[in-house]
Amino acid sequence: MILILLIGITLIGVTAALLARAAFMPRARTADVLDQIPSYGYRGRTESEPAGTLRQAFDLLAARLGSLGGRFGSETELKSKLMAAGLYTMTPGKLAGYRVIAAVCVPLAWLWIAVNLGLSPLVALGGFAFAILAGWTIPMSIVNRKARFRTAEVDQELPELIDLLVVTVEAGLGFNGSLQVAAERFQGALGEELRLTLQEQRMGLSSDESLRNLLSRCETPSMRSFVRAILQGESLGVSIGQIMRDLATEMRKRRRQRAEERAQRAPIKILFPLILLIFPAMFIVLLAPAVFAVMEAFSG
Repeated sequence: MILILLIGITLIGVTAALLARAAFMPRARTADVLDQIPSYGYRGRTESEPAGTLRQAFDLLAARLGSLGGRFGSETELKSKLMAAGLYTMTPGKLAGYRVIAAVCVPLAWLWIAVNLGLSPLVALGGFAFAILAGWTIPMSIVNRKARFRTAEVDQELPELIDLLVVTVEAGLGFNGSLQVAAERFQGALGEELRLTLQEQRMGLSSDESLRNLLSRCETPSMRSFVRAILQGESLGVSIGQIMRDLATEMRKRRRQRAEERAQRAPIKILFPLILLIFPAMFIVLLAPAVFAVMEAFSG
């Protein structure tokens, strides 16, 4: 018990020292904003916005910890994952800082629970090691899960986007005008990506460069086919309307195939709750009366 208390006091002291260091460091917001613009294309937070909130304090602490402790991985790969997850204002260094904070706070919470419950030192130390591992991996798992669901949402809505582009292009609008109409009508992940693409064009990027950036943010087979079809159509002078119509048909076939694959995996996934949850309860209800009757017969 004394060893656990000493470890808890040491970790609390380290956390307090890091908080004090972050509180007295200069924020340097202008440099952070200029560093985010070429990476993500969004404007940073202005000085007129309210400061001093708890979220901003945690962001500042995470950024300082990330700059002190390194990136803990490839910066390019982390940027790709953050952009796929839609976390445009999150830098790789800030993500690394949040991983360090979670790796400190989760074990402290476990020590508090272990002390209050009166667990044995062996169980407390084993849980402490597991809590460090869990705290380190939880932030990255959240980013990966968010990126996976977000890219799946973009793939799901992409055929509807192509249908809208076909209608507006054949009605006489240019491709950029069609993107503007689509950006106003679509919400969610796809709408955010379209608005970011148009914002990059307003900042001076060409249409081809903004579309390539869109592909780098949403690296999926459907988005790759969409961007390549647009770039090839503009370079070869082919009618974009016909290309989009054929592409929409192909993507709907691909979406139907994904739905069929998920349906085929459903029986396998159902086996685990059947075996672990439903079958034991059924066996108890059906066999318990017979077992009790047999036991009473032998005892009598």
